[in-house]
Amino acid sequence: MIQNWSSMISPAQSRAARGLIGWSQTELAQAAGMSLPTVKRFETGTGARVSPDAIATMRRALESAGVIFVDENGEGPGVRLRKVR
Repeated sequence: MIQNWSSMISPAQSRAARGLIGWSQTELAQAAGMSLPTVKRFETGTGARVSPDAIATMRRALESAGVIFVDENGEGPGVRLRKVR
């Protein structure tokens, strides 16, 4: 069970993150070790609710691929790519 709600991301952040790294929903599902329908339900907001643990797992998979999630800071949440060194 996740301990910190700050690890939550929005469906829009997930879609944007995938776009930055060129991943399909299928690739995110594979990287996160979950089913494609779970990713689709989260990103579209349809069907059964996706658990906070599953959302945190998707976030970790995207972060492992180089995505940085930007928290709400008055301008809205966002995503960016980690700088390659």
